[in-house]
Amino acid sequence: MHRLTELIREDMVPALGVTEPGAIAFAAAKARTLIGGELRRLTVSMNSGLYKNAYSCGIPGTEEVGAVFAAALGYVAGDAEKELEALSGITEKDLEAAREIVKNGLVTAKLTEISSRIFLLAKLETDQGTAEVEIRDRHTHIVRMAVNGQRIGAGGEEEAHHAGEEKEAELIQRLTLSEILRYVNTVPAEEIGFIREAFRVNMALFEEGMRNSRTVFLHHLLKQNGGAVISGDERRTASLLCNGAIEARVIGLNRPAMSITGSGAHGIMATMPLYAAWKIRGLPEEKLLRSAALSYLICMYIKAWSGRLSALCGCALAGGTGATCGLCLLGGGNEAAIGRVIGNMACSLTGMICDGGNQGCVMKGIAACDAAFAAAELALDNVCVDSVHGINGRTPEETMRNIGRIASPGMTETERTIVEIQAEKALC
Repeated sequence: MHRLTELIREDMVPALGVTEPGAIAFAAAKARTLIGGELRRLTVSMNSGLYKNAYSCGIPGTEEVGAVFAAALGYVAGDAEKELEALSGITEKDLEAAREIVKNGLVTAKLTEISSRIFLLAKLETDQGTAEVEIRDRHTHIVRMAVNGQRIGAGGEEEAHHAGEEKEAELIQRLTLSEILRYVNTVPAEEIGFIREAFRVNMALFEEGMRNSRTVFLHHLLKQNGGAVISGDERRTASLLCNGAIEARVIGLNRPAMSITGSGAHGIMATMPLYAAWKIRGLPEEKLLRSAALSYLICMYIKAWSGRLSALCGCALAGGTGATCGLCLLGGGNEAAIGRVIGNMACSLTGMICDGGNQGCVMKGIAACDAAFAAAELALDNVCVDSVHGINGRTPEETMRNIGRIASPGMTETERTIVEIQAEKALC
């Protein structure tokens, strides 16, 4: 199996709800397995990206939002074995128990640092002692567990995993667009057949949204598409499928998204516009799988430079640029055209902020879908923003690196301002 196939397979993970509340619930659930007794306090400390993304995000299977409730529900009823789907199968009794401990002030969420590197520490205090679960770099990667101050398991996990993360990022960063396209165009179709699961999972999430009256954006987009899920209008169909699924995810409907680079929204954006175009054009499935593989790798490339969590909307920029490249490939675009696509996207949406997982993601997704189709159509007609302009580089690789640099370290102060605004709102 090709190493790039392995990277895509490893990165594709089902996630119930937004991944940040999912990670918080997972950490709290894991801490509960380490120690018994009556709860005295549960504290979840996290970096700015986690704090921001979970701030007002819907919790799956509930109408509640935010990190505190995610932690409480994870402690009460989370299944740590299910990782990012830890909150599947919760009951009304579980919800009431979680609301009670939140009401009694037993759960606290804290911001520790302004950083794009994932950090999460769940500390559980009971009448029998303390338990800690620390996560780094990926939403479910536990690097340390301790009970009453004594570490459990072998040492060195954090260092070894961080080295592995850096090695993976370096592998992506060393690639050229030519190498990515050579892989996408020559990898055996059966080797990337697993990608079809992403379309199945994301469509099931969209369909869950179709059945729910809380998805107000979805139902408006459906109306705009003539009341049809699949119409003859690629842009409107793509926007409906993509942003309907994103809305269902951020409000906490009880279906997973297929995430990429640790984000369900990235995974939805990287796939659903392609599905819409493929469906309407009646193309062979192999073309869909290859375009999705390209979309994923472009998304992963940009995120390798920007960091997993930042103040830049990675859904629009990383996932959206990936989808645009995939659309160009579906339209018969060659390497030069796909290079033009990347420059067009870099000069359109770069700088769009990420202010957490919330309904605003839908508006960002609508803008990204429109930009993706426009950028691809222009590129296929040999129209692009010249490399002399703006943040565009002399090569597509340099342009994508520049997008990443805008995110981190470029928008570090933007991140600080966003979490300050959220903290001020919390005090109101």
